[in-house]
Amino acid sequence: MNFNFPLLRTIRILLFPFSLVYALAVKLRNWCFDKKLFSSTSFNLPVICIGNVAVGGTGKSPMVELLVRMLKDEYAVAVLSRGYKRKTKGYALAGESTSALDIGDEPMQFHTKFPDITVAVGEERIVAIPQLLHDRPETDVILLDDAFQHRAVKAGLNILLTDYSNLYTRDWWLPSGDLRDSARSARRADVVVVTKCPEELSLEERRAIATEIGPAPHQQIFFTSIRYATPYHILRPADTTVIDDQVEVLLVTGIANPAPLKRWLNDHSKTYYELAYSDHHIFSIDDWQTIVRRFKSIPAANKIILTTEKDAVRLIKFGQELEDWPFYVLPIAPQFLFEDGPRFTDLIIKFITDFNSSRDAEQRTE
Repeated sequence: MNFNFPLLRTIRILLFPFSLVYALAVKLRNWCFDKKLFSSTSFNLPVICIGNVAVGGTGKSPMVELLVRMLKDEYAVAVLSRGYKRKTKGYALAGESTSALDIGDEPMQFHTKFPDITVAVGEERIVAIPQLLHDRPETDVILLDDAFQHRAVKAGLNILLTDYSNLYTRDWWLPSGDLRDSARSARRADVVVVTKCPEELSLEERRAIATEIGPAPHQQIFFTSIRYATPYHILRPADTTVIDDQVEVLLVTGIANPAPLKRWLNDHSKTYYELAYSDHHIFSIDDWQTIVRRFKSIPAANKIILTTEKDAVRLIKFGQELEDWPFYVLPIAPQFLFEDGPRFTDLIIKFITDFNSSRDAEQRTE
């Protein structure tokens, strides 16, 4: 649990009784699934789930993007998300006229960056998957974004992410902590990825964390850090910039955990100023005017506005308003530590290959 602020610590302690009620409800639900009182449905194609047992940013979107890049040249990939904070309900398939209000910011980010893959949203994955396959019958692989806790669908491969600075093993139930599912549920995962690690993570600390997590025999554990790429203009991706110790930055974010980004700016920029909004914040024209006023108040000549890719899809609606401003987007990607990237890739490809081979063998014997 992250108890950095005394007021937050006090509030969370007061909410402890509610955590016990929440924990009981989740444990009862999991027990019903474990005892087959609630059913889980499998599908006849490879389904990979990317999720966590805690709320907040553990790096699910960058991991989904990494998997898309890994698979899209060989397979027809579909990404299915909930579509958090969208203005629509039910199943929706991304198209040419889709906006973040229709499908949510993270699915819109996937759709914008990978227009050739299928992106869909639906609160009930078990209902949305058949609709997706009806719309895109050529689909080879489905990536379930943020669905680890949704046990109505049984994924073939579960990838569980946990933040290095807030491991699920050290957390507690909502609302006193950040856990939305039992730490014991992590045993359902096939792969555990410790995200947002420092690049210089030592072998000794790696072993200590692995011992603390205590992976089951069937589980593999990986460690990743954040790789920041070259910032590009929000309207003109070919227009890039460099952030160094001569640049002052106005950071605009509406994400769950901007702390790693702020640490990076602290190391790479001359200084930075921050306008922080709540996670998935829907930016208004008043917000845009606040951003402009704050940027103008920075006295430096060499300055830019910087935001994340997830926030950019909610800001780009201001269109030409952004044209005359040095408004840049900072892309990120997970970077596997200890040269484990090839091992992760091999694991994913082997899962898909083995699944397809087993399915084809069953079909031949029918």
